[in-house]
Amino acid sequence: MTGPATPLDRPFRFFDNREKYLLFVNTCSEKQVIAARVGRELDLVEPRPPAMRLFDAGMGDATVLSMVLRDMHHRWPTVPFLVVAKEISREDVRISLAKFADRLHEHPQMVIVITNLYYTEAPGLRPGRPEGQARLNWREVALDGTTAHEFAVQIDAQIDFVREGWRTVASPRTGNPQYVEPSVLVLYRADQRFVLDAVIPPRARAPMGAYDLAIVSQPYRARSPAATKVARVLAPLVRALAPGGRLIAIQSAGRDPGMEIIRAVWPDEDPFQTPRDVLIETLGDHLGDAARDFEIIDPPDAEFRFHLQLAPDEIGAAAGGIGTSTLLAAWNAAVYVAQIEDSRLTEAMTAGDYLNATRAVLARHDGLWFKNECFIVARRKDGR
Repeated sequence: MTGPATPLDRPFRFFDNREKYLLFVNTCSEKQVIAARVGRELDLVEPRPPAMRLFDAGMGDATVLSMVLRDMHHRWPTVPFLVVAKEISREDVRISLAKFADRLHEHPQMVIVITNLYYTEAPGLRPGRPEGQARLNWREVALDGTTAHEFAVQIDAQIDFVREGWRTVASPRTGNPQYVEPSVLVLYRADQRFVLDAVIPPRARAPMGAYDLAIVSQPYRARSPAATKVARVLAPLVRALAPGGRLIAIQSAGRDPGMEIIRAVWPDEDPFQTPRDVLIETLGDHLGDAARDFEIIDPPDAEFRFHLQLAPDEIGAAAGGIGTSTLLAAWNAAVYVAQIEDSRLTEAMTAGDYLNATRAVLARHDGLWFKNECFIVARRKDGR
């Protein structure tokens, strides 16, 4: 049961709901497909000393990040990594922390930095305003020991810091969550401190940047205008790329069976109003003269699918009809991807036709799949 709102509460939005998100993540293959697509960008990245630098613009529960880090270790087992991950959700940070002990055990020479700073601030780990810089919560943790268990115990001990540092308040203008206090958590192995000296970002250093790869996967509300997505998210991260660095931007595309479910309930729904070609054009205009330092790429594999993961007998005559749990998982995935507000969702579920609409789409397509799209921005090697 939810109590009355407090000043630190954020507006409840379906697509931010923890339980719905976890159901989506665990029943759909999106995270695995995105990690594989990011891996194809790693083929084109050339790390330079002192480290391979990765920025994750929206870590979520770190499922994609942990898979990408495994891929990076396979490619560059002896190269130091600097991993900076932005995440505003306290719960996502809590869940993510549990995944880093194993990564630090397999790849000792790695620094993991988690921050709640805005997209315009996070690449440099520095709040934009002097008052924010003055109250920045910065914690550096050198993890003792050599085993994943030892690291996990010490990482778990940071939960109180996260609980306090990742408090949010709703923006009075947009309703989006904003940090109450800017916070940065830095994790690395104490036995690697000497080797990582040039990689660990000290608080007193001037703003950093120069990333070899930036992962920008579903970082904004689908219905936000292209100019907002570019100015507040894409352009700041593009400018933070190192020479030769690459940014991969991934978003939902629609035009799939998931949208058939949505339009069976809401015929005029159109959540995906800024397709990649619009973002590419808007980004080029926003960069202006600086665009000459970058190559904006619409790759041949720009569109890719992910699926609701079903057992072979969950749909069709062999299953005796589609089970309610399958229908609910499919419905959840469709409305999560389309970012349907909770008030509208409740109204539709009260009417009761949503399960029939979901059943019809699953039967028609023998399952459920969604379409994502991406584009790439690469800083030229001779770019500033």
